[in-house]
Amino acid sequence: MTRLIFLGPPGAGKGTQAKILADVCEIPHISTGDILRNAKAEGTPLGLKAKSYMDRGELVPDDLILDLIRERLNQPDAKAGWILDGFPRNVNQANFLDNLLREMSQGCDRVVNMEVADEVLVERMLGRARKEGRADDTPEVISHRLEVYRQQTAPLIDYYSDRQILVSVDGDRSLNEVTTTLKELIAL
Repeated sequence: MTRLIFLGPPGAGKGTQAKILADVCEIPHISTGDILRNAKAEGTPLGLKAKSYMDRGELVPDDLILDLIRERLNQPDAKAGWILDGFPRNVNQANFLDNLLREMSQGCDRVVNMEVADEVLVERMLGRARKEGRADDTPEVISHRLEVYRQQTAPLIDYYSDRQILVSVDGDRSLNEVTTTLKELIAL
């Protein structure tokens, strides 16, 4: 049974790697962005609440995200394991997740921190923005996103490191090299 949390700045490759590992382990890749989009599309009560924030271009509040995570982790396909990507984003969410997992008699095996130098991240995100035609991803905007990430996530890295479940992985290698390292990490 594999239960992992992926941390990493935008452009580190955590979503790509989480999807690959989830397929290999035959467990769900749970991304907060996907949860929000699915809940909104399905018109669930929580999804409708989230939709009202998303339609106004506002961040969905923590308590609503937490309810959506609880709902998702209680679905049958998540009983055998899961990979969380993009959650938790801060220490309050990490505390909530710890309590939720205790309630569910589950634990988290590892927290994988994808490490990539800022200049590499900026290049990756600029390349992705050009490919996807996203003119709003300028070097300044990307640098700001990275700074916000560092402010929110640095405490999370310490939080999980103190619990001795944090593993840092060099994400500035080929896709296959990173995947191989992650597979070894979870002993596949």
